[in-house]
Amino acid sequence: MKLTQQALETALAGVVGADRVKTDADSLQVYGKDWTKVYEPKPAAIVFPGNIAEVQALVKLANQHQLALVPSGGRTGLSGGAVACNGEVVVAFDRMNRILDFNPVDRQLVCEPGVVTEQLQLFAEEKGLFYPVDFASSGSSQIGGNVATNAGGIKVIRYGLTRDWVMGMKVVTGSGELLELNHGLVKNATGYDLRHLFIGSEGTLGFIVELTMRLATAPFDPTVLVLAVDDMESAMHVLQAFQSSLNISAFEFFSEKALRHVMAEKGLQRPFQTIGNFYALIEFENTNESVMDAAMAAFENCVEQGWALDGTMSQNITQAKTLWRLREDISETISKFTPYKNDISVQVSKVPAFLKEVDSIVNSKYPDFEIIWFGHIGDGNVHLNILKPDALPKEEFFRQCGEVSYGIFDAVKRYHGSVSAEHGVGLLKKPYLQYSRSDAEINFMRSIKRVFDPNNIMNPGKIFDQAENPAI
Repeated sequence: MKLTQQALETALAGVVGADRVKTDADSLQVYGKDWTKVYEPKPAAIVFPGNIAEVQALVKLANQHQLALVPSGGRTGLSGGAVACNGEVVVAFDRMNRILDFNPVDRQLVCEPGVVTEQLQLFAEEKGLFYPVDFASSGSSQIGGNVATNAGGIKVIRYGLTRDWVMGMKVVTGSGELLELNHGLVKNATGYDLRHLFIGSEGTLGFIVELTMRLATAPFDPTVLVLAVDDMESAMHVLQAFQSSLNISAFEFFSEKALRHVMAEKGLQRPFQTIGNFYALIEFENTNESVMDAAMAAFENCVEQGWALDGTMSQNITQAKTLWRLREDISETISKFTPYKNDISVQVSKVPAFLKEVDSIVNSKYPDFEIIWFGHIGDGNVHLNILKPDALPKEEFFRQCGEVSYGIFDAVKRYHGSVSAEHGVGLLKKPYLQYSRSDAEINFMRSIKRVFDPNNIMNPGKIFDQAENPAI
């Protein structure tokens, strides 16, 4: 039976306490959205559970009264996956933010989903270890959200995705059951590994309420090299040259247009006088003199071959962090332009041709739109950002960009790529899911959702719309 607003607030307060239910306008606005600006948040209430039992009680209440639940972590998502725009109840995990256990032998920690990524990284550092999944939003994103979207970041080329660091989890399914998955085991060949269904599921199958995360050996003297290149074909040659000489931990790229915006906004200096159309940022561990010799030899070879125009290398950790800011500060810098963002991927070798094709598609229709490119070229993940002209209303800008998206995703499909490399599908990419997934795959996804969430209460309408006919 559907509840009135007053009855809803009373029922939620009965689970978590009246002071843990928010319905004021500011809270609804803040907790009802993520970093996307396309959708207007309109949640019915925000609720803050403090433990697993309360999460289970909320899910059972939702099933009883046909309530839709939307999970909310750090709200740094870029696909609308945490947006509540249809009167849903937002379940915010900010209170469930404790590190519960640490085992130095296993190099694993157990934590709640509301732990901020940077908090986890600092804890690992205190223990002489390293949590390698890193990105610009680490200071505010939460580990539960990272797992729910299988976040990638800047060091995937060496350390992989979030998926590779999840050793176990507890999940409350859409029917209120508590599943304990894998128990931190390295080897476990006992049928289906269900944790990998929940990793990247964007809260559509259940809510992650506890995680066991693996840690790594801390890197030794991470050193950063920035190179200017004329084109992306040259960047591919640079990548190949350094990968054949060094064990690199990151290979990022950004355009000259992106660099100019960051320098103007953040007061940073150009890394060197030579101007390229693009820049490659390489990170490696300077473990001994032979590694530095190999890095210098690779750099000199790239210059001699004409692949690199110029470059600079950090001499200490402060310089390394400054060079990283040239890449990491781009998203925050251009956010004031209300960018239309596309997070797409193709095979690494196909990136140069793909970028040219996408540039042509956008410029042919909207030659006055400014395009900003950056991303993780080492793993084939590129970020297309189209900046909104000042005079163009937001709604009209997003409408026009939406028209261009079909051409872009046609190209993604031809290249057998992904319409969402690391930010998830959510609402923003839902209309384009079929460009990366077949009808058969999408129907199997719907079937899986019905198993774990039979009443479609868990983040409904995200990734795909659940068919009402169970046979579909």
